[in-house]
Amino acid sequence: MACHHGGGEHAHVLAAHTDITSVLGQLVRAVGPAGWTRPTPCSEWNVRHLVNHVTAELLWVAPLMLGGTPASVGRRFDGDVLGRNPVGMWYLAADTAVPAFSRAGALDRLVHLTYGTRDALGYCRELTAELTVHTWDLARALGGAWDSPSATTVALAMDEFRSYRHLPESGRFAAPSPVDPQADALTRLAALAGRDPNWLVAHG
Repeated sequence: MACHHGGGEHAHVLAAHTDITSVLGQLVRAVGPAGWTRPTPCSEWNVRHLVNHVTAELLWVAPLMLGGTPASVGRRFDGDVLGRNPVGMWYLAADTAVPAFSRAGALDRLVHLTYGTRDALGYCRELTAELTVHTWDLARALGGAWDSPSATTVALAMDEFRSYRHLPESGRFAAPSPVDPQADALTRLAALAGRDPNWLVAHG
């Protein structure tokens, strides 16, 4: 079975996914040897934990898009997937996920996720939104100047998060944090996902 959406929506979501993996990849490349143990706005994760998480999320994409299930993937991507080459593993994951979503007709399929079956377009939107929040996390952890995701990518992620009716109850995100309405869109998104918009690396 498949779910059919307009081609314009496909292009919009794919562009956002490609954009955020590119921006996040630039940050991963910038970590440096001493950066992997830095704290992040995710209180239980340092930088390596955070990069490991997003890398594992991307490694799931190809097998699921080929019809796999959580049961068939099993524990393959549990634990440390980064090994001795965390940057290389990040790019391996990104370079398999983006083509898996981009193949003709791919986003019209149904995919089996841990919480049930969803159309692949929705899966791509969900993952893109999560990666966008984690881009903010990693940028704050590293500090310094960096290239922001496009305004359309952040808007897509904001729309996705606003569609979640029980965000804190999911266990994946804390309750939304207060934020200055004049803050930039990415910071407002981070606050919606339960981040402290004023977090600085010194907080760790």
